[in-house]
Amino acid sequence: MVVVIDVLRAFTVSAVAFARGATRCVLVTSVEEARRLHQEIPGSVLSAEERGLPIPGIEISNSPTMVAQLELAARTLIQRTSAGTQAIAALQASRGVEAMFAGSLVVAAATAQAVLLRRPRLVTLVASGAPDHLEDRACALLLETALRGRPAAAAELLRPFLASRRYRELRSNATRGFPPSDLDIALDVDRYRFAMPARLKEGLIELEKQDLTKI
Repeated sequence: MVVVIDVLRAFTVSAVAFARGATRCVLVTSVEEARRLHQEIPGSVLSAEERGLPIPGIEISNSPTMVAQLELAARTLIQRTSAGTQAIAALQASRGVEAMFAGSLVVAAATAQAVLLRRPRLVTLVASGAPDHLEDRACALLLETALRGRPAAAAELLRPFLASRRYRELRSNATRGFPPSDLDIALDVDRYRFAMPARLKEGLIELEKQDLTKI
């Protein structure tokens, strides 16, 4: 079993979309495919970026702040990002992956619970971002401790990221298409009580919402 982590911002966006009522998130690797599916799926919403930046002609970037303002009840969110969607697509194409989840801090505890419910023999945690994406590492460590049944302080695990130059730059509002409020949402640990299993259905990689509030 694999958990692919993208805190900033792909799988935070997915979680916000589900919280806003989306029925599924379709993950793609190219802008062209994203545009095509947007035309083919009635009522769908397209969220995309290239190299972390907004794409001309696509209204919704990879921003949880923007997605949180949408009415997504019974709609599909189509996502194209430079890290998270690419990582899941690459792993989905490989053999031997029995199950996969999309992970982020906002669904950390729920993701760990959903994984444990399946009683896997082995769990691989994949941080999809670059080595300096310390928020993904923090999320991986948080998931690891939860899967091992040990308590962990999320604030302590996030300390290296919060002390990093990258965090200061993102917080400064100097990055186009990245409002500081995206950080506030993405770092809100266990904001939601659902997990996001990924599956291949009719040739498309889809995330679904697995509600754990009644378990």
